[in-house]
Amino acid sequence: MKQTLQQQWIKLSTKLDAMTLRERAMVFAAVVAAVLFLIYTVSAEPLLKKQDALRTQIKQQQNQITGIDLEIVGKAQGFNADPDAATRAQLRAVRNHIDATSSSLMAVQKGLVAPDKIAPLLEHLLQGNGRLKLLSMKTLPVAGLNESVQPAAPAAAAPADKGAASKPRELLYRHGVEIVLQGSYLDMVNYMQALETLPVQLFWGKARLDAEQYPNSRLTLTLYTLSLDQKWMKL
Repeated sequence: MKQTLQQQWIKLSTKLDAMTLRERAMVFAAVVAAVLFLIYTVSAEPLLKKQDALRTQIKQQQNQITGIDLEIVGKAQGFNADPDAATRAQLRAVRNHIDATSSSLMAVQKGLVAPDKIAPLLEHLLQGNGRLKLLSMKTLPVAGLNESVQPAAPAAAAPADKGAASKPRELLYRHGVEIVLQGSYLDMVNYMQALETLPVQLFWGKARLDAEQYPNSRLTLTLYTLSLDQKWMKL
């Protein structure tokens, strides 16, 4: 066997010697390539496969971490959520509505006579018509805008009913006054026209004319204004 190998080696050497330099270089390059391929197959390829497996494993772990992070964020948002958020938003809407309503009521009130200015205003108009005589002027009980007008206020206020405390607070209050005048019919007409042409507004409740003692008649007028304040007028 040893001789056989020697013979093959001699044949190979003879062939190599017979080759040109270029042919020898090509054979050498082929041998080197074969050796490198063998080394790659034996050692490098398993390492690359192992590296690919590690990359796949790392990617899977990263996906798991991302899923856990999203789950943590979702739970944290659930803990941070305000269970009363809807109620708070509703309260804010109600407050905004109340503020807007109050502003509208304030604008309306600016064009009306202030409750404590009604008596001086009526007396001033009487001074402009000296022929009219003021017989009486009474304050009416303060009432809510939706309540019926009450008769003239007594000297001492009656105690409030227990049920009144349960009524909702009114937004506007009606302050009324009952005035009784005596004079001629024409003077009373002029007085009523003067009331209608005032730069500020007064509301008419009722008017009753008693002409039994002609030419002097008696006129009973009920006038009122609106206010956000429930305080009584001072006459």
